[in-house]
Amino acid sequence: MKTYEGPDAELRLHRERVLLTGLRGLLPVPPVVAAADGATLTLGFVAGTPGQELLDSGHAVQVLVSCGELLRRLHETDPSVLRAGADQSGKVLVHGDFGPHNMLLDPSTRAVTAVVDWEFAHLGDPVEDLAWCEWIVRTHHPAQRRALRHFFRAYGGEVPPWPVRKAAMLARCESLRQFCHRWEPHGSGVSQWRRRATATAGWEE
Repeated sequence: MKTYEGPDAELRLHRERVLLTGLRGLLPVPPVVAAADGATLTLGFVAGTPGQELLDSGHAVQVLVSCGELLRRLHETDPSVLRAGADQSGKVLVHGDFGPHNMLLDPSTRAVTAVVDWEFAHLGDPVEDLAWCEWIVRTHHPAQRRALRHFFRAYGGEVPPWPVRKAAMLARCESLRQFCHRWEPHGSGVSQWRRRATATAGWEE
């Protein structure tokens, strides 16, 4: 059972429920069992090992290849699945928090069994997900940073240049700082995302 708290909780629940329902059969996602009280979503069990565990246990290349291949499929999905009702030209379905931390994989084959946590999904630019997956690896799995080239290669196409990727990372950090500010203006989350943005600003490719 997933409980939604903080700003726009009902909206985030609704968005995730719509997407998980619409994506069944298109992408590996957990089934929706029930939604209640506008705050909780019950999902069915999906077997798999969290991607971050496999990433740090000697399988970084295989995990990031699976991430890249899955993200390509995600971005090629018809964006109308989000039911946004807005101009969709030039936009793709963006997960909003994409990375190995939100994926379950078969521990033997490293195939993706589920992509989870769709509450921040929206229509946008592919670089948002590409850059955020890179940010997750650089921040939480720095020893695996060199394996990111396999992620980009598996995704295919031209990799956005570093300044564009870095700008997308910083934009997401600021978005999360604002989210935390709305939730608790003087809370630890605001300071944490300010520190993370500062660290990110100092990165080089």
